[in-house]
Amino acid sequence: MTKFLLAVHVLAAIVAIGPVTVAASMFPPAARRAIEAPDDVRAAETLQLLYRICRMYAVVGVVVPVFGFATASNMHVLGSAWLITSIALTALAALVLAALVLPRQSALVEGATEAGAKGAARQATVQLAMFTGVFNLLWAAVTVLMIVRPGSTTGA
Repeated sequence: MTKFLLAVHVLAAIVAIGPVTVAASMFPPAARRAIEAPDDVRAAETLQLLYRICRMYAVVGVVVPVFGFATASNMHVLGSAWLITSIALTALAALVLAALVLPRQSALVEGATEAGAKGAARQATVQLAMFTGVFNLLWAAVTVLMIVRPGSTTGA
């Protein structure tokens, strides 16, 4: 059962978290293009698509920690420092996504088609890129912890 849970956990991480990190990283430059060309329908559609990918896969991504907890429970490692650190970093990544990335993406999607203040919108893309980078670094740290697992018996 542990191997099944671990396989589902890893597959869910690849299928759910991967698209969010890629789409979120692509969003700021796409937003800049949409801001510079407010009449470009394709740029606005790209922005909406990237935002939708981030939102939908963020919801699907909830299965990753669910199966992670199930796997850790089966492996009897719930009290391990590396796992507790991973849980904290995962929670922080989710918070960054929900509180800092997605709301800014939403605001840019709504404002990209308006001819309003381009300077403020460009600055918002810079800030969004920073928060997206933090989100991606948190997931990279979690991934490293899941692979290295200090004290594991894999010999890695």
